[in-house]
Amino acid sequence: MGDHTAFFYGTLMAPAVLMRVCHGTNPTTPRPAFDAKPAILHHFRRHRVKNADYPAILPCADGPGGGSACVRGTVVRGLTDGDIWRLDKFEGDEYERRTVPAKLLVPAEGAAKNEDGAASEHVTDMTATERRAAADHVELVEGETVACETYVWVSDREDLEDAEWDFEEFVRGKLWRWAGPEAEKEGEYREVDEAAKAHEGGKDPTGGRGLNGSVERVWSAGKTS
Repeated sequence: MGDHTAFFYGTLMAPAVLMRVCHGTNPTTPRPAFDAKPAILHHFRRHRVKNADYPAILPCADGPGGGSACVRGTVVRGLTDGDIWRLDKFEGDEYERRTVPAKLLVPAEGAAKNEDGAASEHVTDMTATERRAAADHVELVEGETVACETYVWVSDREDLEDAEWDFEEFVRGKLWRWAGPEAEKEGEYREVDEAAKAHEGGKDPTGGRGLNGSVERVWSAGKTS
Protein backbone atom coordinates (compact mmCIF):
# COMPACT_ATOMS: atom_id res chain seq x y z
CA MET A 1 0.00 0.00 0.00
CA GLY A 2 1.18 3.49 -0.81
CA ASP A 3 1.13 6.74 1.14
CA HIS A 4 -1.10 8.80 -1.15
CA THR A 5 -4.76 9.64 -0.60
CA ALA A 6 -6.92 11.06 -3.39
CA PHE A 7 -10.44 12.41 -3.85
CA PHE A 8 -12.14 11.26 -7.07
CA TYR A 9 -15.36 12.78 -8.35
CA GLY A 10 -15.79 11.51 -11.91
CA THR A 11 -15.01 8.46 -14.02
CA LEU A 12 -12.39 7.33 -11.48
CA MET A 13 -15.16 6.66 -8.94
CA ALA A 14 -15.84 3.54 -11.02
CA PRO A 15 -13.51 0.83 -9.61
CA ALA A 16 -12.95 -0.67 -13.08
CA VAL A 17 -11.65 2.65 -14.42
CA LEU A 18 -9.38 3.32 -11.43
CA MET A 19 -7.96 -0.20 -11.57
CA ARG A 20 -7.30 0.08 -15.32
CA VAL A 21 -5.48 3.40 -14.97
CA CYS A 22 -3.33 2.36 -12.03
CA HIS A 23 -2.77 -1.33 -12.75
CA GLY A 24 -2.69 -1.46 -16.53
CA THR A 25 -4.01 -4.38 -18.54
CA ASN A 26 -1.67 -7.13 -17.36
CA PRO A 27 -0.03 -6.51 -13.96
CA THR A 28 2.66 -9.05 -13.10
CA THR A 29 1.53 -9.34 -9.49
CA PRO A 30 -2.00 -9.38 -8.00
CA ARG A 31 -3.04 -5.99 -6.69
CA PRO A 32 -5.41 -5.53 -3.74
CA ALA A 33 -8.61 -3.56 -4.14
CA PHE A 34 -8.31 0.09 -3.26
CA ASP A 35 -9.56 1.38 0.09
CA ALA A 36 -12.35 3.70 -1.08
CA LYS A 37 -14.90 5.56 1.05
CA PRO A 38 -17.69 8.00 0.15
CA ALA A 39 -16.77 11.61 0.81
CA ILE A 40 -17.73 15.21 0.15
CA LEU A 41 -15.59 18.17 -0.92
CA HIS A 42 -16.85 21.62 0.03
CA HIS A 43 -16.30 24.91 -1.82
CA PHE A 44 -16.02 23.24 -5.22
CA ARG A 45 -18.54 22.69 -7.99
CA ARG A 46 -18.61 19.86 -10.53
CA HIS A 47 -19.32 20.61 -14.20
CA ARG A 48 -19.83 18.56 -17.31
CA VAL A 49 -17.02 18.91 -19.84
CA LYS A 50 -18.41 19.73 -23.27
CA ASN A 51 -18.41 16.78 -25.69
CA ALA A 52 -16.84 14.47 -23.11
CA ASP A 53 -17.92 11.67 -20.76
CA TYR A 54 -15.97 13.03 -17.80
CA PRO A 55 -16.45 16.05 -15.49
CA ALA A 56 -14.28 18.76 -13.98
CA ILE A 57 -14.36 20.68 -10.73
CA LEU A 58 -13.67 24.34 -10.03
CA PRO A 59 -13.41 26.24 -6.76
CA CYS A 60 -16.73 27.87 -5.97
CA ALA A 61 -17.76 30.44 -3.37
CA ASP A 62 -20.68 29.69 -1.08
CA GLY A 63 -24.09 30.02 -2.66
CA PRO A 64 -26.93 32.40 -1.77
CA GLY A 65 -28.01 32.20 1.85
CA GLY A 66 -24.69 30.73 2.96
CA GLY A 67 -25.22 27.33 1.35
CA SER A 68 -21.90 25.65 0.60
CA ALA A 69 -21.08 24.44 -2.90
CA CYS A 70 -19.96 20.82 -2.66
CA VAL A 71 -19.04 17.74 -4.67
CA ARG A 72 -19.80 14.14 -3.75
CA GLY A 73 -17.13 11.57 -4.54
CA THR A 74 -14.81 8.97 -3.05
CA VAL A 75 -11.65 9.18 -0.99
CA VAL A 76 -9.16 6.47 -1.92
CA ARG A 77 -6.27 5.62 0.39
CA GLY A 78 -3.18 3.54 -0.26
CA LEU A 79 -2.21 4.92 -3.67
CA THR A 80 1.46 4.53 -4.57
CA ASP A 81 3.83 6.97 -6.26
CA GLY A 82 3.37 4.91 -9.42
CA ASP A 83 -0.41 5.16 -9.18
CA ILE A 84 -0.17 8.94 -8.92
CA TRP A 85 2.24 9.04 -11.87
CA ARG A 86 -0.25 7.18 -14.03
CA LEU A 87 -3.18 9.26 -12.76
CA ASP A 88 -1.32 12.45 -13.69
CA LYS A 89 -0.83 11.10 -17.21
CA PHE A 90 -4.47 10.05 -17.42
CA GLU A 91 -5.79 13.47 -16.35
CA GLY A 92 -3.44 15.36 -18.66
CA ASP A 93 -2.77 19.08 -18.94
CA GLU A 94 -6.41 20.09 -18.51
CA TYR A 95 -6.17 19.38 -14.79
CA GLU A 96 -3.85 20.29 -11.95
CA ARG A 97 -3.34 18.03 -8.94
CA ARG A 98 -3.96 19.92 -5.70
CA THR A 99 -4.25 19.05 -2.02
CA VAL A 100 -7.74 19.64 -0.61
CA PRO A 101 -9.64 18.81 2.61
CA ALA A 102 -12.42 16.29 1.94
CA LYS A 103 -14.81 14.97 4.58
CA LEU A 104 -15.61 11.26 4.82
CA LEU A 105 -19.29 10.33 4.87
CA VAL A 106 -20.08 7.90 7.67
CA PRO A 107 -23.25 6.30 9.08
CA ALA A 108 -25.01 8.54 11.56
CA GLU A 109 -25.11 7.49 15.20
CA GLY A 110 -27.71 4.80 15.68
CA ALA A 111 -27.14 3.51 12.14
CA ALA A 112 -28.37 0.09 11.18
CA LYS A 113 -26.07 -2.77 12.19
CA ASN A 114 -24.98 -5.75 10.17
CA GLU A 115 -25.12 -9.35 11.35
CA ASP A 116 -21.88 -8.92 13.32
CA GLY A 117 -23.30 -5.96 15.22
CA ALA A 118 -21.06 -3.46 13.46
CA ALA A 119 -22.18 -0.49 11.43
CA SER A 120 -22.71 -1.34 7.77
CA GLU A 121 -19.44 -1.21 5.84
CA HIS A 122 -18.77 1.22 3.02
CA VAL A 123 -18.27 -0.29 -0.39
CA THR A 124 -16.14 0.81 -3.30
CA ASP A 125 -18.21 3.46 -5.04
CA MET A 126 -20.41 6.32 -3.97
CA THR A 127 -23.69 5.18 -5.48
CA ALA A 128 -23.40 1.65 -4.07
CA THR A 129 -22.81 3.12 -0.62
CA GLU A 130 -25.83 5.33 -0.96
CA ARG A 131 -27.97 2.40 -2.11
CA ARG A 132 -26.80 0.38 0.91
CA ALA A 133 -27.56 3.29 3.22
CA ALA A 134 -31.01 3.74 1.71
CA ALA A 135 -31.79 0.03 2.02
CA ASP A 136 -30.70 0.06 5.68
CA HIS A 137 -32.40 3.40 6.34
CA VAL A 138 -29.02 4.78 7.34
CA GLU A 139 -28.24 8.48 7.13
CA LEU A 140 -24.72 9.33 5.99
CA VAL A 141 -23.21 12.33 7.77
CA GLU A 142 -19.93 14.18 7.55
CA GLY A 143 -17.12 12.73 9.62
CA GLU A 144 -13.33 12.92 9.58
CA THR A 145 -11.58 15.55 7.46
CA VAL A 146 -8.94 13.98 5.22
CA ALA A 147 -6.18 15.83 3.38
CA CYS A 148 -6.10 14.36 -0.11
CA GLU A 149 -5.10 15.12 -3.66
CA THR A 150 -7.61 15.84 -6.39
CA TYR A 151 -7.58 17.07 -9.98
CA VAL A 152 -8.87 20.60 -10.54
CA TRP A 153 -9.70 21.96 -14.00
CA VAL A 154 -7.14 24.53 -15.25
CA SER A 155 -8.04 24.58 -18.93
CA ASP A 156 -10.47 26.92 -20.70
CA ARG A 157 -13.60 27.67 -18.63
CA GLU A 158 -15.55 27.86 -21.89
CA ASP A 159 -15.08 24.09 -22.30
CA LEU A 160 -17.30 23.46 -19.27
CA GLU A 161 -21.08 23.39 -19.08
CA ASP A 162 -22.98 24.86 -16.16
CA ALA A 163 -24.86 21.57 -15.74
CA GLU A 164 -23.86 19.10 -13.04
CA TRP A 165 -22.26 15.78 -14.12
CA ASP A 166 -24.10 12.66 -12.94
CA PHE A 167 -22.19 9.52 -11.95
CA GLU A 168 -25.17 7.15 -12.19
CA GLU A 169 -25.90 8.43 -15.69
CA PHE A 170 -22.27 7.73 -16.60
CA VAL A 171 -22.47 4.19 -15.22
CA ARG A 172 -25.74 3.45 -17.02
CA GLY A 173 -24.88 4.83 -20.42
CA LYS A 174 -21.15 5.40 -20.83
CA LEU A 175 -19.09 3.16 -18.56
CA TRP A 176 -18.95 0.49 -21.28
CA ARG A 177 -16.62 2.83 -23.20
CA TRP A 178 -14.23 2.95 -20.24
CA ALA A 179 -14.19 -0.64 -18.97
CA GLY A 180 -13.53 -3.90 -20.80
CA PRO A 181 -12.75 -4.54 -24.47
CA GLU A 182 -14.50 -1.43 -25.74
CA ALA A 183 -12.24 0.79 -23.65
CA GLU A 184 -9.18 -0.62 -25.38
CA LYS A 185 -10.75 0.00 -28.80
CA GLU A 186 -11.65 3.57 -27.87
CA GLY A 187 -8.09 4.27 -26.74
CA GLU A 188 -9.13 5.94 -23.48
CA TYR A 189 -5.91 4.84 -21.77
CA ARG A 190 -3.50 5.21 -24.68
CA GLU A 191 -1.58 8.19 -23.28
CA VAL A 192 -1.10 6.47 -19.92
CA ASP A 193 0.05 3.21 -21.49
CA GLU A 194 2.38 4.85 -24.00
CA ALA A 195 4.02 7.05 -21.35
CA ALA A 196 4.60 4.08 -19.07
CA LYS A 197 5.83 1.85 -21.89
CA ALA A 198 8.37 4.46 -22.96
CA HIS A 199 10.25 3.95 -19.71
CA GLU A 200 10.73 0.28 -20.55
CA GLY A 201 11.70 0.74 -24.18
CA GLY A 202 8.36 -0.73 -25.24
CA LYS A 203 9.12 -4.18 -23.81
CA ASP A 204 7.06 -4.30 -20.63
CA PRO A 205 3.46 -5.52 -21.18
CA THR A 206 2.48 -4.00 -17.82
CA GLY A 207 3.57 -0.54 -18.95
CA GLY A 208 5.98 -0.30 -16.01
CA ARG A 209 3.22 -0.88 -13.47
CA GLY A 210 4.32 -4.35 -12.40
CA LEU A 211 6.23 -5.06 -9.19
CA ASN A 212 9.38 -2.88 -9.18
CA GLY A 213 8.44 -1.63 -12.65
CA SER A 214 9.79 1.55 -14.17
CA VAL A 215 6.88 3.70 -12.98
CA GLU A 216 7.87 3.06 -9.37
CA ARG A 217 11.59 3.37 -10.15
CA VAL A 218 11.18 6.70 -11.95
CA TRP A 219 9.41 8.13 -8.91
CA SER A 220 12.02 6.76 -6.52
CA ALA A 221 14.85 8.21 -8.62
CA GLY A 222 13.14 11.58 -8.70
CA LYS A 223 12.82 11.63 -4.93
CA THR A 224 16.51 10.95 -4.38
CA SER A 225 17.98 13.13 -7.14
